[in-house]
Amino acid sequence: MGKLRLGVIGAGSWALASHLPNFAARDEVELVAVARHGRDALARVKDQYGFQVASEDYRDVLDAGVDICLVSSPTGLHHEHAKAAMEAGAHVLVEKPFTIDPADAWELVETGERLGRHIVVAFGWNHRPMVREMKRLMDERGIGTVEQCTVHMASVTRELLANTGAYPDADPDTVPEQATWTDPRLSGGGYGQAQLSHALGLSLWLTGLRASEVFALMSAPLDAPVELHDALSVRFDNGAIGTVAGGSAHLGAGDNKHQLEVRAIGSDGQVLVDVEREAAWLWRDGGDTDLRLQLSDEAGRYDCDGPPNTLVDLALGKDVVNHSPGELAARTVELLDAAYRSSRSGALERVVRAG
Repeated sequence: MGKLRLGVIGAGSWALASHLPNFAARDEVELVAVARHGRDALARVKDQYGFQVASEDYRDVLDAGVDICLVSSPTGLHHEHAKAAMEAGAHVLVEKPFTIDPADAWELVETGERLGRHIVVAFGWNHRPMVREMKRLMDERGIGTVEQCTVHMASVTRELLANTGAYPDADPDTVPEQATWTDPRLSGGGYGQAQLSHALGLSLWLTGLRASEVFALMSAPLDAPVELHDALSVRFDNGAIGTVAGGSAHLGAGDNKHQLEVRAIGSDGQVLVDVEREAAWLWRDGGDTDLRLQLSDEAGRYDCDGPPNTLVDLALGKDVVNHSPGELAARTVELLDAAYRSSRSGALERVVRAG
């Protein structure tokens, strides 16, 4: 077969820093069409990667005929763009958060299933070897019925979410538009959407949990237009309870190696994944399992190399595991939706079941 034709809808700072270099490194991929706002930036991306079509209208990308499509536009546009790409015949990589509205997320999952399209969501940690191995162990041995789960995350987003600076790992030549992150109509919210979506993608994948009720407190210091810190109490479908907390850390406090820890206690054991300290442990009652992975100092450092490469492999028909499917992403969306509703109402909110 010929090369996979790639279309890009939303060539912003993170797409340029991570996704496009990964796609360009694959010999099986031809970079065909790109869309983004801003003529100067668009021309620069076209010239840098040799796209044949460059437009400010995403429909021109799909009209060019693409087999795979990166959807890295603002979150509020993901549903429209990803659905159109799948209907045009493409498998899609969708940047996180998947969508803002749970109904939109589940509709994308249904569309992919109906049309036979692969959906990969940009939860990079899920594709890291340490997380893949712990997912395998959880699937093969497990910890029984999960009863309690604790998730903590902190990352350098104070400046980004307070509209006083950019994300430190973004492409330095393409400053993201502030509204992409801090206009709730486009972003859906602040730290919860920008970063806890990652933590939920990891924890819900590892445990298989699905939320049923959420009570949330959120705060927005620095006169930020969206929240910088989140504290969520969650009840899950199987009766388990848990906490999910996240905060915008200080730029000068480190090298932006994210703090992210997931702990779960089950009826038969416990599991830990800590990407900051490179710790991964699974223990089962009865003495048959006490496994601690031997990990390098950088084993937990974030990259998003896995999702674009997984999309390419799936589109080529290879037998690979999708560690960040649309169904998982939809579970993160419905939990976050309930959290933002709870923060506004001051009450425990039920998850809206759209799928």
